[in-house]
This record gives sequence, structure tokens and C-alpha cells, in this order.
Amino acid sequence: MQTETDTIIYMKQNETKKTLSLKSMTKSSVWDIQENDVFRLWEGVEKDTDARDDLRHYQDIIRSAFLIEELSDDSEINRKRYEKQGYKVGQIRVDDSSSVTWAIKKKTIIRITDLTYENIRHISAAKLMEVLERNFGGGWESIPQSIQDIIENAFDISTTTLPKDRLHKKGGMYEKKVNDGYEVLEVEKGSWVEAIFAKLKPESERPRMKFETKAENEEDDDADVEIVDDYNKPDEDDDDITEPNDDDITEENYSTMMELDETDPDEEAAGMADYSDE
Repeated sequence: MQTETDTIIYMKQNETKKTLSLKSMTKSSVWDIQENDVFRLWEGVEKDTDARDDLRHYQDIIRSAFLIEELSDDSEINRKRYEKQGYKVGQIRVDDSSSVTWAIKKKTIIRITDLTYENIRHISAAKLMEVLERNFGGGWESIPQSIQDIIENAFDISTTTLPKDRLHKKGGMYEKKVNDGYEVLEVEKGSWVEAIFAKLKPESERPRMKFETKAENEEDDDADVEIVDDYNKPDEDDDDITEPNDDDITEENYSTMMELDETDPDEEAAGMADYSDE
């Protein structure tokens, strides 16, 4: 049964296929396409001379979502062998004179370690529940924090742990979440059950910076401010400072910043005389 979330993802993928090209493709949007789309998009690059310089870059993006095998043996038997494994086989042109055969297959998201920031928004809540159920038995807290962050980047997650006979109580959290479109995974813990609820978050718009501008009739708050130039005006505290009077200076209160040598000048002169006699 296709849920509302599945429908949204399906519509998003179809819209992406209509507008996507190798030049605009990212490691996130590449998850919206399938194997046949890769070959179709590559054909568009063959006619774009500007894009040919970035073929290695495009291959790296494709490899983030697809397994790619370059077939040196292009025989029909070898092609069939890859096709039985779910690969699509086709040729791509790498330059004007040569082409190679690719066998490609979309990577599957089976384990929680397969989840990335690039692919998390390209799965439904029902698919997420399948991945969680397949990978752990200890509840939400048993998931590594790094994986929790990836999941919560795209899904609204909430949990509750209750006795088995109370989990499905009429009018309780379980019923309200299901009615609100959440998928539920139940993890048994003895006589208790942990219910994990997940719902895909709507994609939020990137915030834009807003700059306030004054209206024509809006008064400028600084218009009435009087600018006073008092740079050379002495401080008020300077009034308390009086200039020294030469008549007030006496021998007792006069001092200098230099220390005077306590050596007697006469003794120093006598020493110099003894030195000169030698």
C-alpha cells in the first residue's frame, strides 16, 4: 500500500528526472534517478563540449549512489551475467574516439550504516522502519549517535515505552501518532514495548537575510543629535589641579627622580690621582 509519504517521494523523483542533468546533479539528487536515467543523462553530456572536462567529477557523483562495473569483456554472455544480478548494461562515450561498457546498479539501503545525509530524504518512513527493524533489537538508544543525527535530519522521531497491554490504549500516544501519519516500529523488551514513531519532515526553506530600510516618512532618530566638539576642552577634574609655585619649593620638599651616589667626591678624586701616578 502506497502511503502519502511514498507518493510525495515518487512525485519528487519524477520532477527531478525532468529537470536534472549531469551538470546540475549532486550527491543528494542522484538518489532520485535510476539506472536507465544515468545512461540517458550521459548522452546529454556527449553533446556538451563544456561538460566533457568534468567527466571524472560526474562519475564520482554517480558512484555515490550506484555500483559501477566497467566491463572489459563486452560479450553477450558477460552482459547477461551482470543483468541477472540486477545491473543495467550500456555503453558510454568517454571522448570523441572511445567508449566503455558500464554495468550499473542502484545501491540498496538495507543497514543503518547505509544511511547518509545525501540519501536519507530519499526514503519513506516505512522504508526507514524496515531498515531499523533489520538492524537492531535494543531500541532507539542502541543506534549510534551519528546515525541518529542523520535520521533526525529528515525525520521527526519520537519514542515511548509502555507495558504491552497499555501501548495500544484507546486515545493514547500510539493512536494519536498513527492518525497523524507516523509510521511505527514496535521493539519488544520483555513485558514492555518500545514504540518508535517516524514521519518525514517537510523540507524547510533556506533562511534569507533581511535588511531593514527606513521608510521615506520615517524620522531619523539621530537627526536631532547635536554634535559637540570638546576634544580640546579640559576635563572637569582638571580644575582641581593647581600648577606648582616656585616660591613654595624648599630644600626639604624638593626631590629628583635620580638617586645620588653617596661616594664622597674628595675620596673619588684621591683615588683617581693614585691611579694616574701608577
